[in-house]
Amino acid sequence: MSSPAATSDLRAVGALFRLRGRWTGGAPHGSGHIHDTFLATADDAGRPVRYALQRLNERVFPDLDAVTENIARVTAHLRGREDPSDGFRTLSPVAARAGGWLARDDAGAAWRAFEWIENARSVDVARTPAEAREAARAIGLFHRRLADMPARSLRETIPGFHDTPRRYEALHRAIERDAAGRLGDVRAEVAFALAREEPAGRLIAGWRAGRLPERVTHNDTKINNILFDENTGRAVCVIDMDTAMPGLALYDIGDMIRTMTSPADEDERDLSRVTFRLPFHEAILRGYREGAGDLLTAAERAELPFCGRVITLETGVRFLADFLSGDVYFKTARPGHNLDRCRTQFRLVEEMERAEGTSHSTFIIGH
Repeated sequence: MSSPAATSDLRAVGALFRLRGRWTGGAPHGSGHIHDTFLATADDAGRPVRYALQRLNERVFPDLDAVTENIARVTAHLRGREDPSDGFRTLSPVAARAGGWLARDDAGAAWRAFEWIENARSVDVARTPAEAREAARAIGLFHRRLADMPARSLRETIPGFHDTPRRYEALHRAIERDAAGRLGDVRAEVAFALAREEPAGRLIAGWRAGRLPERVTHNDTKINNILFDENTGRAVCVIDMDTAMPGLALYDIGDMIRTMTSPADEDERDLSRVTFRLPFHEAILRGYREGAGDLLTAAERAELPFCGRVITLETGVRFLADFLSGDVYFKTARPGHNLDRCRTQFRLVEEMERAEGTSHSTFIIGH
């Protein structure tokens, strides 16, 4: 089978899974960095049903069995703790006809399927503090409902994913190799990153010292991984759990701060649009506490003023290393795409540094 860039190829992919109803169509959907996602539709005795089909990136996730096992464990745990009164739903994988949750097409590509969350939408940028608060409430609830799940019952799908010193090691290798001959174009960005290398390791240092507890975490909490009810605006589901694995709650909180406090897109070229919106920061912390309750320890709360900056810097370092390596990890849509992404992260770090001391994060999240 050819690569399913055309919707006609998707029907054969859909037939690999136990989808209900008669196939009626499919089309590309979303803007993810890693996998290719398609929206499939079917007719189930006159009732339309929809599914997400995803062609998986095995270069990024070479151990798909670990990814699949983690998602199955996490979604089963969450489903066992659902409360119908809050309207919060759990992602539901669809079984493959051959067994398990993965299927391969005739070309050998790996696929999976999920039931579509109906009457829900995603957004790429937090538009209001209320929207950021809702998204953070969802992640807080996610953490609280998984709090009694042993973190080490999950496998690391990407070892060292938020190990910031390890990300810096990769940057140093990329600088040394300069595989794409681009180092001369990014001297300023390299200097910016290296000047902040030591403080960037504070979260992982806290974990290694035993001060910060390991939890089951999502590890990719940008706002388009939370779905909102189309009518009420309430957060209804956390999606994209490929990186659900052992981690720190501060990773997820920091990534929300990274992705929701600036109005600019992650690849914005006009850096004047990259700002740190303090009301959004405080809304995130309030929303998180609404969902998580008193889950965080005193040591975790002490790192709240810094976790957003650490994760933002780490993400910029990852984009910079990928740019220097020739764009081998993140999907790109134009020349210099990863460099644009890097620059938005570093500008946001600068904005966070300017705002340091103006947020009442510890007060908001609890004493």
